[in-house]
Amino acid sequence: MKFKNLQKKVPSFLLMGAILILLLVVFAPHAVHAQDPTGAKTGTVTDVPAAKAGAPTPAELGDAVGHNRIATNIMWTLLAGFLVMFMQAGFALVETGFTQKKNVAHTMGMNFMVYAVGMFGFWICGFAFMFGGGLNAATLGGAPGVIPHEYVVHMFGHDFGIIGTVGYFLNSKVYDVGVFTLFLFQMVFMDTTATIPTGSMAERWSFKSFLIFGFFISMFVYPLFGNWVWGGGWLSQLGANFGLGHGHVDFAGSSVVHMVGGIAALAGAIVIGPRIGKFNADGTPNTIPGHNIPMALLGTFILAFGWFGFNPGSTLAGADFRISIVAVNTMMAGTAGTLSVLIILYMQGKKPDPGMLANGLLAGLVAITAPCAFVNSLGSVIIGAIAGGLVVLTIYIMDYKLKIDDPVGAFAVHGVNGAWGVLSLGLFADGSYGDGWNGVKGNVTGLFYGDASQLGAQCIGTLTCFIFVFVVMYIFFKLSNKITPIRVPAADEIAGLDMPEMGVHGYVD
Repeated sequence: MKFKNLQKKVPSFLLMGAILILLLVVFAPHAVHAQDPTGAKTGTVTDVPAAKAGAPTPAELGDAVGHNRIATNIMWTLLAGFLVMFMQAGFALVETGFTQKKNVAHTMGMNFMVYAVGMFGFWICGFAFMFGGGLNAATLGGAPGVIPHEYVVHMFGHDFGIIGTVGYFLNSKVYDVGVFTLFLFQMVFMDTTATIPTGSMAERWSFKSFLIFGFFISMFVYPLFGNWVWGGGWLSQLGANFGLGHGHVDFAGSSVVHMVGGIAALAGAIVIGPRIGKFNADGTPNTIPGHNIPMALLGTFILAFGWFGFNPGSTLAGADFRISIVAVNTMMAGTAGTLSVLIILYMQGKKPDPGMLANGLLAGLVAITAPCAFVNSLGSVIIGAIAGGLVVLTIYIMDYKLKIDDPVGAFAVHGVNGAWGVLSLGLFADGSYGDGWNGVKGNVTGLFYGDASQLGAQCIGTLTCFIFVFVVMYIFFKLSNKITPIRVPAADEIAGLDMPEMGVHGYVD
């Protein structure tokens, strides 16, 4: 009777649903699962490719293990490359935030287009020049069937690699998964170099002149120096040829990426001249404030995030456990840089300028990029802290002594601290990593741990980078000014570059 009354009050389908749920709760825990909710049964010997399913031969097992190892490395390198690609958004936000509202579309436009222009320049010949002699990366499968070639000069009884000659347009001779992985990873590195001068020359650089620059640096300047360090060229062989440590060592690009970009930025800033209103008649500088500090700081965080692809990704091997050391050192140096700037500002009786704090973080990250795999955490903190001091000092010298206008501090962050990064490796490398680096037995060891010769190689590489890049880029900017004016007309600069150069306003009030 009670059940019938309940049926009258509760619709039958709800009652049946409640009974079903009750049955499931009571009996489901006791059921035997036919599936694999823990994953313990997923991925067994039956998943190993074999002529006889479930019974692979030792050779087939070895092939499977090797395939999975290379697959892990390729996946890791590609993911790291994707992180570095996202750094372009960080650069765009930093540079745009640190410049004036009237130039937003122009500054963003340069940071956007350098990706496309740089990629095509690198694809045409830059990659071939840089890695044509070293395409067979063992961690990425060794590129079987790909035959590299490096143009060399024989002097003093040794071969000096100058430039690669294989891989133009990623043609059919280099149609290999490992080569294409290396291309993507190195292309986004090149893009970082190419975008650095857009900060030092911001707010007065002609967009057409910028486009010519994008092709030139991606096709020639970056690849040439990159070849000498990473492509098997002569700087990397200073150890094997002359006993200078392991040759010029740069794990992830303090010199190859950042110093090249920073020196190019310096040459460009000198040739193009300061912005209107930056310096008074007596030479004293005026502050031209950026229009959006939150945008700049957000961009800085994006760059710091992308640096986890930049530095750990340079192992080109997901199975290299040194990744954890590299990642922690990267974090520590960056934060040490920004804390160093904070302390300096307070010691000078100044307020904690967010722009300077951001540059301190970036300076620390730039400096640790070369030695990140070869130093301990204390070394990384010292390197980052010194980088913070260097960025403050360099910005002061640029403004008050050299009278060079660099709106975002590109040379101070990337040029000076790129140099400091590779030199610091020659001091702080602790001899715990790098056996066989550049064909030299033993781990990479700096002066403070017993090998003064490594510092010698770092000094040679640093000096070479400065002379080569500055001379070539200074001449390039002078010649390029003959093709199309490097600087916009004064009236356009005063009014803002968005409409004259880009045809749209960055902001519509």
